[in-house]
Amino acid sequence: MALLDRIRRLLRRSRPASRVGTRRPTQAPRPRDAAREDVLRAQLQDNPNDIEAFRALADLVRRRAIEAPHADPLTAEAEPADRQAGADVAVWALAEELAGNPRGWYPLIELARLSLVDDHEGAMRRLGAAVERETSGRALADGILVLREAGMAQDGLGFGVGHWDPASQIPEAGRQVVLAALDAQRPADARRHLAELAAAAGDDAETGAVVDELTALVARAETSA
Repeated sequence: MALLDRIRRLLRRSRPASRVGTRRPTQAPRPRDAAREDVLRAQLQDNPNDIEAFRALADLVRRRAIEAPHADPLTAEAEPADRQAGADVAVWALAEELAGNPRGWYPLIELARLSLVDDHEGAMRRLGAAVERETSGRALADGILVLREAGMAQDGLGFGVGHWDPASQIPEAGRQVVLAALDAQRPADARRHLAELAAAAGDDAETGAVVDELTALVARAETSA
């Protein structure tokens, strides 16, 4: 079964709002790394945007799904035909559960990353929801980066322009907008967005350092164009 089909089955499940981030009941023996899993889940229940804890738990459940492919994380009935797909589904289940927390923006970024190929429109909606939950620009920067890494720089640029506020968001958000424009081979747009970032920098040293870095990259792209 394709990953998207498994994801759709996850989305149709009823989800108890009070159990976000908690271990699901099971009759199976506790694995050796169960204590670490419990610690990570407790951290994520307290802060669903703890990126380090999420990645550690995602690595744990992914490795467990690959090492024990007979334990389908959706049904526990049949062995997944594709171990990697089974691991992706396990991570999806984790992110989808944590995204049930209204404070959880990072799980939405991970859901978007997993669904970009099979459900591009849905992935963009998840990225949009993430930036609505997190307004400092961190979610925006991560969302643009996800699109750039997927080879979708044009989408990343459009997404960034639609949500970026140079005056109120962290400089990394503007940096990702400019880099997306460069990846999309649009140096004129990169220059324009760099000017917006520079205008918002004022005396802020961090933003100034980002502007200096990007100025050299934009100039190089303009020369090559």
